[in-house]
Amino acid sequence: MNLEKNKIPGDVQNIHLIAVCGTGMGALACLLKDLGYAVTGSDQHVYPPMSVFLKEKGIVLSQGFRPENLAYGPDLVVVGNAVSKDNPEVVEMVRTGRSFCSMPQAVNAFAGKGKQTILVTGTHGKTTTSSLIAWLLHCAGMGVSFVIGGILANFNSNYYLGTGDTLVVEGDEYDTAFFDKGPKFMHYDPGIAVLTGVEFDHADIFIDLDHIKKAFSTFVSGLRSETTLLAFQPDSNVDHVIRTSPCHVYRYGNHGEDWAIKPAHIDPPWTFFDVTRAQDVYGRFQTPMPGEHNLLNTLAAIAVADRLNIPKQTIQAALKSFKGVKRRQEVRGIKNGVVVIDDFAHHPTAVRKTIQAIKGYYRENRLVAVFEPRTNTSMRNIFQNVYTEAFDSADRICIREPALLEKIPPEERFSSKQLVNDLNRRGLDADYFENTEDIIAFLTKEARPGDVILVMSNGGFDNIHSRLLESL
Repeated sequence: MNLEKNKIPGDVQNIHLIAVCGTGMGALACLLKDLGYAVTGSDQHVYPPMSVFLKEKGIVLSQGFRPENLAYGPDLVVVGNAVSKDNPEVVEMVRTGRSFCSMPQAVNAFAGKGKQTILVTGTHGKTTTSSLIAWLLHCAGMGVSFVIGGILANFNSNYYLGTGDTLVVEGDEYDTAFFDKGPKFMHYDPGIAVLTGVEFDHADIFIDLDHIKKAFSTFVSGLRSETTLLAFQPDSNVDHVIRTSPCHVYRYGNHGEDWAIKPAHIDPPWTFFDVTRAQDVYGRFQTPMPGEHNLLNTLAAIAVADRLNIPKQTIQAALKSFKGVKRRQEVRGIKNGVVVIDDFAHHPTAVRKTIQAIKGYYRENRLVAVFEPRTNTSMRNIFQNVYTEAFDSADRICIREPALLEKIPPEERFSSKQLVNDLNRRGLDADYFENTEDIIAFLTKEARPGDVILVMSNGGFDNIHSRLLESL
């Protein structure tokens, strides 16, 4: 493959995106359209709501990957990271010598041109933290642009093209494309970067924790000396990663050296908390988002906003009006007194913190945790024993058999049955389910008014939320 064509020409007018219906690629397609480019796209599965959303934006969509989708001669082809070198459109792209790039290359070149980039990286909390930063900057009248991996409820979108000189980007550590196996965050040159923490994840790409740490270390060591890096504390993995930082590093956390949160007070629907800066009282804030992890995400956003000289009063007002991110502790509905919540949690740390957050918010309610292991990491037995301690704050637990387990070699597969047995041995009330239909039937029979059902999966989970609400 001729990597000399992995570049963005200076006279681009027509752009085609392969695998356009993914959340990130769809956002990029819309952003390019808003910038005035003629945009086409293709995907194997073109269906609502993304298909409707893209067509309403005037983007020409093609069902399936076919060489003729490039027959009109686009000036640039953007290749999604789920696309292989054997994809029919990739083969045609190479045969005809089309210029091509990855999604982060395109975001950086088109959305980030002439702007200061604020990049949020780390194993957990990237979407919420970057969304909070974007909202704070928007409320401050900075005309912020953003490209984020979740739908911001305040905008009902995961992208926005503002008139200002700042771009907020969620920097994923997942690989970039089949022709670039490095992390996506390596394509950005931020003026401000946030590192929310480092843990092992993405077992289909990274060998072990050291491999993950090496990727983040490479990113940090490549930052400009004038960049500001805000890094979570305490985290020994982050300590290791930032050793090579050429720029100034500020630490934030429960015991952050530069930014810290004092014990919070929960008075639903609000969480009140005090923030210190350099050990001096900075101010009191309130947020509608429950959980310690969300307070830390909020603290990072406050530190970024302060770095940009946004007044404290503006930050306080903006946090109160932040409506959250879809699929992050999102209340999908209440039926017969039963609350159904959707969350993206899948890593054991995220599962544990999310359950703790929801239980802390609904202290008097029975909490039923429903979990689907679906990621390439959670379907492997890497965290088999770690998950055993992730559900302690739940009153009832439902674990589904992974739906895509055949993708994993037999000797590496996660066992939902073993997890349930281990949870029961620890005195927790857990049940195993072979499919989603059985979970819905069980909860429909067992749920009672006042229950909170927390559904955790990084996928659609067979539309369990709507089906459960309807069944209830």
